[in-house]
Amino acid sequence: MARYEHLSREELIRLLEARDRRDATRFGLVWEANEVERERALNRDFVALDLAPELGVGPGPWENLIIEGDNFDALRALRLAYAGRVQCIYIDPPYNTGNRDFVYNDRFVDREDLWRHSTWVEFMYQRLSLARDLLAPGGAIFVSIDDNEVFALGMLLHKVFGEGAHVATCVWQKRYSRENRGAIGDAHEYLLVYAPQPELFKQRRGRIPLSEDQAKVYKNPNGDPRGRWRGIPMTAQGYRPNQMYDVVTPSGVVHKPPEGRCWSTVETEFRKLLEAGRISFGKSGDSQPAIIRYLDEVDGLVPWTWWPHEEVGHTDEARKEIQTIFGTQTAFDTPKPVRLIERVLHIAAPGADDLVLDFFAGSGTTAHAVLKLNAEDGGRRRFILVSSTEATADQPEKNLCRDVCATRVRKVIEGYGEAPGLSGDFAYLRCRRLPAGALIDIEHAEVWTALQLLHRGRIEPWRTAPFLWAGDEQDGVLYVPRFRREDLPALREQVRRSTAVVLYSWQPGVLRELIPDTHVQHEAVPESLARHFRLGT
Repeated sequence: MARYEHLSREELIRLLEARDRRDATRFGLVWEANEVERERALNRDFVALDLAPELGVGPGPWENLIIEGDNFDALRALRLAYAGRVQCIYIDPPYNTGNRDFVYNDRFVDREDLWRHSTWVEFMYQRLSLARDLLAPGGAIFVSIDDNEVFALGMLLHKVFGEGAHVATCVWQKRYSRENRGAIGDAHEYLLVYAPQPELFKQRRGRIPLSEDQAKVYKNPNGDPRGRWRGIPMTAQGYRPNQMYDVVTPSGVVHKPPEGRCWSTVETEFRKLLEAGRISFGKSGDSQPAIIRYLDEVDGLVPWTWWPHEEVGHTDEARKEIQTIFGTQTAFDTPKPVRLIERVLHIAAPGADDLVLDFFAGSGTTAHAVLKLNAEDGGRRRFILVSSTEATADQPEKNLCRDVCATRVRKVIEGYGEAPGLSGDFAYLRCRRLPAGALIDIEHAEVWTALQLLHRGRIEPWRTAPFLWAGDEQDGVLYVPRFRREDLPALREQVRRSTAVVLYSWQPGVLRELIPDTHVQHEAVPESLARHFRLGT
């Protein structure tokens, strides 16, 4: 039962007014959300990112990020630099089973919580609303879920992204053996797919590589020097007058299009294919014509919504992957198989430079899949993972992000057991809230991290110096932590080396007079950071 004794008169009035507004809500998802608590959660505190170089991999600059902290805070920090730049988001959020599987406002939500469904929806709503701002126009979000909240999640995604943004609801066969405990055995989960602009997503959507089993239909019975091939029936649905001609086989058999169909190409094109040896009439030479398609011409299959375990793995496979990496399956309770996330990446991150975000990173499977796919196709995809510590009063020292997520990604990069290392790197960052009025207390290293993400999308280690520079001959960002007159010649020399420079300092008025170059844009710290941060609020 909700308690209101601690609320002021003004807070109670706001709460009642919010409920009155909800009474008139149109069709859609409605949930109990304490508006006062929501206002406290959706604060305007600035979120700084502290770099922990000793927990990362590689000397820097780092292009991949693992962020420790509440993902609500991390998403706000990321929005400062990555709004509209993420091509693929995959998340595996808590399923709200009632078995203390997620923490909200520093406490576990369990079956005894009468408002646990509304709490879960509010928890997800806050984070999905932020994630929406990060997606590129042609990007997509994939959300794993099971039967506990699939209906609420679908309605919630409709609310956040719009009903027209729904792309598909995919079914993952997570088990390969029977489950007999329920009235009907539980053998699958879902992946709900939404895109801000579905048509743009369809244009850039990748295809699924053929497995060897799927490629078995491509054979070479005639010893064709081009290799394996198959015949694609040369028919199409409907009636088109210029595609209704007779086809005569080498044996003299005449074929007309089947009833209700026409040939898939006009006669002149058919003749060209015939002369090029791209038409098959079957073993006997008198079958209906088929267009020859060679295996090396197939760039994959259009994905569909049924994802069987043979193609994308199952829960046992995921647990064995954890066992191989950590020596125990207890390191993480509910991992996803790498092949499942690879399927997501093939669809939503086909570009060599695509950016992938997972803000419920768990054991780090998404980064594992990104690194594996890069190694296979030579891509340069980048990942951003966000994971909490999941520390509680019972386990105050627990740190899931550091000890499981980052450790796994490090082992994947460096190698583990008999698995060779995959090239890669990551910076390890921690979220730190700074009240808006206390932003003047931000550390110089935190300023430099934010500026690099905002302007360069990569992070170099902090070093004590009169000024810090990141950029090239075209453009760059410059940060002056504490201006001294003796550093002016070096500063002037640095800005002359680039066509466009954004110079951040705590004394912008002084530096604007001393460096009046027109290609230099002067910005004040911390005001400029606060402005960029609030633009997405």
